[in-house]
Amino acid sequence: MRVVTVRLGERSYSIKIGRHLGARLGAECARLGFAARCAVITDTHVGPRYAAPAVRSLQAAGFEPVVVTVPAGEPAKCLKVAAACYDQLAAHRLERRSFIVALGGGVVGDVAGFVAATYLRGLALVQAPTTLLAQVDSSVGGKVGVNLKAGKNLVGAFHQPRLVLCDLDTLATLPAREFRAGLAEVIKYGIIADAALFGRLERQMPRLLARDPQVLAPVIQRCCEIKAAVVGEDETESGRRAILNFGHTIGHALEAISGYGTYLHGEAIAIGQTAAARLSAAVLGLPPSAVARVRELFRRAGLPTEVHLRPRALVRLLAAMRLDKKVAGGEVRFVLARRLGEVEYGQRVGLEAIPPSLAAAEGNPAQTPLQSAAGS
Repeated sequence: MRVVTVRLGERSYSIKIGRHLGARLGAECARLGFAARCAVITDTHVGPRYAAPAVRSLQAAGFEPVVVTVPAGEPAKCLKVAAACYDQLAAHRLERRSFIVALGGGVVGDVAGFVAATYLRGLALVQAPTTLLAQVDSSVGGKVGVNLKAGKNLVGAFHQPRLVLCDLDTLATLPAREFRAGLAEVIKYGIIADAALFGRLERQMPRLLARDPQVLAPVIQRCCEIKAAVVGEDETESGRRAILNFGHTIGHALEAISGYGTYLHGEAIAIGQTAAARLSAAVLGLPPSAVARVRELFRRAGLPTEVHLRPRALVRLLAAMRLDKKVAGGEVRFVLARRLGEVEYGQRVGLEAIPPSLAAAEGNPAQTPLQSAAGS
């Protein structure tokens, strides 16, 4: 088992990475001194496979869990679903020393984390991520929240977990599309903070796609180390933590205008990161060879790298970007790369530069789901 520590003083916690960790859920929670009543929040895809073993592990450790199941998919990240969770927690009579286990991918982690942050003004949270994207990114760092029609993650909180338990066995059952989407966040870490990691991903992409545990474990560990270091330095995104949003300004806007259903998060931010690389070349002088490497690595991971929007969809995209949390003084701010492994946040980019960044000038454009879904 590999262990990464997120250092936040008295609120520090461990990220544990390895195989067969699901069976240790109850014992790990018992070490944290929680009260008996607890809730496992999961979704309709993950629950049928993993909820029963989680409940058995918790019961064996003396806990009294209730399973709360939310719909699968991004539309579940809403206040209506959170309210339904509150009602079930009240019916189970959770108390201040109770805790919530988030068992699922990024959506479950965000919803369960938001519920934990707000029910009884804050319950302890244990993240048990079952997707690659959640294990390397969304389960770590304490950002939780739900979406509004106007945009993604516009309602939320910073609520750090007490433990993150990454069971690599859950990745074996992950649909191929979901696994590839998780690689978008993995690649991001190489771009923003570790050129050596980026090179490793270029060399080992076939083994990653084959889900080789000997390659997955150290890669997941390195991603968690990078995020832990950034969060430890800037917990509430007042400065450097913004680098974790590389590619997300455009990516989140794509998700919003397509109704949170056309693209998986990782697919949208793959397009966003490729666009950010092109913007980086124009603004910070990122070498064209680096832009090409970024685009090619996403392509090899089976992820989209461009989108061709009709005029009406483009207007909606730019409007959605203006609602991004990183807007300052009415200006959209970007994270851009000076070189692979080094980025700068707070970069001003005129919105007129966005359309050319969304697709390569050369070659035949790749068809995207949004191209056919968007209005003319």
